[in-house]
Amino acid sequence: MRKIMWINFLWALVPIIWLIISLGIIGMPASRACTIGLIITIADAVLMFKQPIINTLSGALEGIIMGIWPIMYVILAALFVYQITTDSGSMGTIEKLLSSITTDKRILVLIIAWGFGGFLESIAGFGTAVAICAGILISLGLEPIQASVICLVANSTATAFGAIGLPVLTLAEVTNLNDVQLGFIVTLQLVILVILVPFILVILTGKSIKALKGIVFITLMSGVGMAIPQVIIAKFTGAELPALVGSLFSILVTVWLTKRKTGSVEEVENEGVSEIIKACSPFILVFIFVLLASSLCPPVNNFLTSVTTHLHVYLGKNPNDLPINWLSSPGTLILLAGIIGGKIQGLSLSQMFKILLNVLKTIGMTTITVCAIVGLAKVMVYAGMTKALAVALVSLLGPAYPLFAPLIGALGTFLTGSATSANVLFGNLQYSAAQSLGVSKYWIVASNMTGATAGMLSPQNIAVATGAINKEGLEGKILKETTKWGSIYLLITCVFLYLVGLITKLV
Repeated sequence: MRKIMWINFLWALVPIIWLIISLGIIGMPASRACTIGLIITIADAVLMFKQPIINTLSGALEGIIMGIWPIMYVILAALFVYQITTDSGSMGTIEKLLSSITTDKRILVLIIAWGFGGFLESIAGFGTAVAICAGILISLGLEPIQASVICLVANSTATAFGAIGLPVLTLAEVTNLNDVQLGFIVTLQLVILVILVPFILVILTGKSIKALKGIVFITLMSGVGMAIPQVIIAKFTGAELPALVGSLFSILVTVWLTKRKTGSVEEVENEGVSEIIKACSPFILVFIFVLLASSLCPPVNNFLTSVTTHLHVYLGKNPNDLPINWLSSPGTLILLAGIIGGKIQGLSLSQMFKILLNVLKTIGMTTITVCAIVGLAKVMVYAGMTKALAVALVSLLGPAYPLFAPLIGALGTFLTGSATSANVLFGNLQYSAAQSLGVSKYWIVASNMTGATAGMLSPQNIAVATGAINKEGLEGKILKETTKWGSIYLLITCVFLYLVGLITKLV
């Protein structure tokens, strides 16, 4: 039996090994690597796991549909809102406001890379925060590589709830867990990291631990100001808004404490207030619409969720229900907010339509990548490959498995450059492992998400950073720095989650 278990484990490992080689060693484009990976996985499922070809193909099709809706739909909507704000000139207004608060680079990093970066991640996700914030920090006097490393480290914890909660919502969907409960547990797991990261950012800014001198309390509150609202919002509304609300609170707390300490923040003139509201209108509307569509407003929530199409695509036993939430999907809410916000900012419908078409053109390769990786993951689940991996890992690691669970999520992000894809790839593996061990499924599955926030280790994310600062070819230098801090990040994550899990008897 053990021999069969390890044979199945090795065959189930084939798609993962392919992704490691193609993405991590060869450096193949993700769209090509993941498409070939899907083909390899289909062949593996049919030939080695004896799954009927029709079942295998229908499982892949289910994954492709899920990749389009809701994942790519949310990405499209998020980038649409971001591009509207940029094309209307409103993003410049927001950037100018943030950079005028203080001349202390340490505090500017907390406001821009941590707070504003978290906000951009919560709205758009997928490297937007790194690209934008690195450019702002360079314009304020930071060295290009230094700015890139800072933004990569800062763009960590917020990724769990990026693009209006997409990674957690996707993880809940692929594991059939309650998204509100899962999101809440993820925020609890992230608390220590949310408080720790601002200290790392200040040290990176000053290139020494001495840089903390004089702003320890502001740095602490910059993290606490994000952590507490995230936990509260996740508990009572779900996974859509924690990063958005948390990042805004962090900015407000940091600015307020800076003003109290130095008195350097100028009062915003009356005419400036209206410009700021206008600039932020799409994001304000996203917040309002997501809040109204949440369980906090049952009448609205019930109406929106009633307009749903249920698909059963997989033709084998126990197919998943694939709901198409036409009105309650975050993608629909974000698109609507973008259109109304764009009108407020003075854009015509024809201008917004052109923006939407341009965004569609830019996400072609991303769509192929996402659909292929979700299709691959679905085939692995339905063929029993994910379960084979989980059974072998649990047999090998035993009760110590939860200690290493976050590393599996981190591996997913390293390979794919996306926390969402990492959750699709390994979410069911974590679920199966928890089931085999008889421990909390929510805690172990959430550990995958928490580990997947270590995006500073991903070559793809580093490529986004170097592209944003026009410093291609310096990826190695940046990776050297991010590896050091990413290793500390993951070590703390693994030990903290394991100890808390033991104390609370969740593992």
